[in-house]
Amino acid sequence: MTTKSATPPALQPGRVRPRAAIAAKTLRTDRWWFAPLITVVGLSAWVAYATVRVFMHNNYWVEAYHYLTPFYSPCVTARCVPEAAHFGQLLPGWWIIPDAALTLPFLLLFRLTCYYYRKAYYRSFWLSPPACAVPDGHKTYTGETRFPLLGQNLHRYAFYAAVIISLINTWDAVLAFHSPKGFGFGLGNVILLGNVVMLWAYTVSCHSCRHIAGGRLKHFSKHPVRYRFWTFVSKLNVRHMQLAWITLGTLALTDFYIMALSAGWFPDLRFIN
Repeated sequence: MTTKSATPPALQPGRVRPRAAIAAKTLRTDRWWFAPLITVVGLSAWVAYATVRVFMHNNYWVEAYHYLTPFYSPCVTARCVPEAAHFGQLLPGWWIIPDAALTLPFLLLFRLTCYYYRKAYYRSFWLSPPACAVPDGHKTYTGETRFPLLGQNLHRYAFYAAVIISLINTWDAVLAFHSPKGFGFGLGNVILLGNVVMLWAYTVSCHSCRHIAGGRLKHFSKHPVRYRFWTFVSKLNVRHMQLAWITLGTLALTDFYIMALSAGWFPDLRFIN
């Protein structure tokens, strides 16, 4: 003998079945709050360190090996050491102006509008929402259609500025091999090169770069070069979140190492000259 499950009565036309009433804000029992918390701590610590370093205006250049920290590249104010001003001293030396004033705004814009960083600070700082299946911390949501979030649309343009900044950092890393004593190679060169490689990986893995590589193409077979580049960028794009955090770490490490050398805390480990 078989039994049939009871079927709910049919709703009358025009009526909607009510949703289940759940008093709890979320039914999640895992530590969903841990990821937003770590993001707040990590980003806040990095921003605090970077802000202090940018406005210190010292210990950014190692004359003996031509090491220039990326936080001060390019050094363009009248306050810069002449040897570190690879592109000239273009701006006045007022204290409030960062020495890398020409590139910092664009670098900040590229990071702030990055698709991963949007997710990171939307969930952690704005709680919008803090996690999946957790209520939004705000009553209304307008998306990125109003100021200041309307500026997120500038990300595709900030990408080009980020490419220029990466080229400048690459040039700094190359110049660091040519010290006043001639060609040289030390631990500082390894750190500078590692930072440049990670910066390029993060920049190229950007969603905007992926669209530039393969967007608006109807037939990949007719564009084999762009297809191969698009495939390469797509593989990096999967690691965009990890690269975003790695580059924050390499930037801080590079700056700290050069600051320590410039301050005389310890000597550079030299392999050649």
